[in-house]
Amino acid sequence: MASDALDKVFGLIDGYSDAMIEFQTGMTAIPALGPDNDGEGESKKAEYIEKYLADNVGFDVVEHYDAPDDRVPSGVRPNITAIIKGKSDKKKIWVMGHIDIVPPGDLSKWETDPYEVIVRDGNLIGRGTEDNQHGIVIPVFALKAIKEAGLELPYDVGVVLVSDEETGSEFGITHLLKECDLIGKDDYIIVPDAGEPDGAMIEVAEKSIYWLKVETTGKQCHGSTPEAGVNAHYAAAHLITRLHELYELFDRRDEVFDPPISTFEATKKEANVPNINTIPGDDVFYLDMRVLPGIALADIDVAIRKIADGVEKEFNVSISTSSPQTEEAAPATPVDAPVVKALAKAIENVHGLKAKPMGIGGGTVAAIFRRAGFNAVVWSTIQDTCHQPNEYTTVAGMVADSKILAQLFLEA
Repeated sequence: MASDALDKVFGLIDGYSDAMIEFQTGMTAIPALGPDNDGEGESKKAEYIEKYLADNVGFDVVEHYDAPDDRVPSGVRPNITAIIKGKSDKKKIWVMGHIDIVPPGDLSKWETDPYEVIVRDGNLIGRGTEDNQHGIVIPVFALKAIKEAGLELPYDVGVVLVSDEETGSEFGITHLLKECDLIGKDDYIIVPDAGEPDGAMIEVAEKSIYWLKVETTGKQCHGSTPEAGVNAHYAAAHLITRLHELYELFDRRDEVFDPPISTFEATKKEANVPNINTIPGDDVFYLDMRVLPGIALADIDVAIRKIADGVEKEFNVSISTSSPQTEEAAPATPVDAPVVKALAKAIENVHGLKAKPMGIGGGTVAAIFRRAGFNAVVWSTIQDTCHQPNEYTTVAGMVADSKILAQLFLEA
């Protein structure tokens, strides 16, 4: 791509700040909460976005893969693909954003109305502005600039808009991938739904997520006669400290990840007895484990069971485990995959930074793509305020990311 053509596109994007704010304002004003979050779904917001795309960009092919859901007034959870044709359809470049948001939470912690965009010092404050309207804005304005510059795309570019990302993706990308055959193995897939403030991090891998509920059963009795019972809380406390041995048993490192190790942390603790002078006969706590790919969760189960057996024998209690969530790590996107290289080149040009392909401990919908055999990456230039009160994104971040995507679309 000639530098003067790219400069023209970048110049157009620099002039879109007000339009980006307007688009963000329109989306924020339409709450898109799924029924699991006591909302009416994403249909009204999807209609607004689809009309905006038609009026301001114009796509060659727009298709719906809506998921039936009788819990919402429209009866469906919208999933949309919008494609602009390029010179070749041998591969496509996809950017996926999600329409739904999370509830605002405690309104007393918001300085503004969460459903009204407030612009302050270059920040756009409002629920959904970062998560994930930022990810919807940037491909739209990248494509708008390319079209206004009169340039032709080398390959087809598609924007994917999905529902239900915040509550499991069953009615969103999972449904779309079952119904849609447009996405190919050689396609580039970018999910702008996580990132760092400098925009250099490209997420290429995720750890396994393994949550464990641990129930310890002893015998309840009066606090003054502990010999008459079996203190489940005391035994569980010993178990928590001994489970820290998992760090030593599974100590493999992978510097792609931050942190570069598997983590095994005791977190939630359920109430046992309501009063101080009762020895608890039951105790429940939870482990949050984020496990490096290549470590079998079955092997971790064996190690936990061995440690638990020792505590059972020593303290005369019964210990059982169950898992509220088990998510085996998806195959990683190779750090030298074409989509990673193309994105890294654009990041260096716009931000002046070397991109950092990394793995994370959290979970994203990129794992759904990867399990289906697609090389997906997660990236954006954001402040990581998602799900927080006073969530915001930056105008500068939206402009920079639109430029990065525009370069990738033109040079992939």
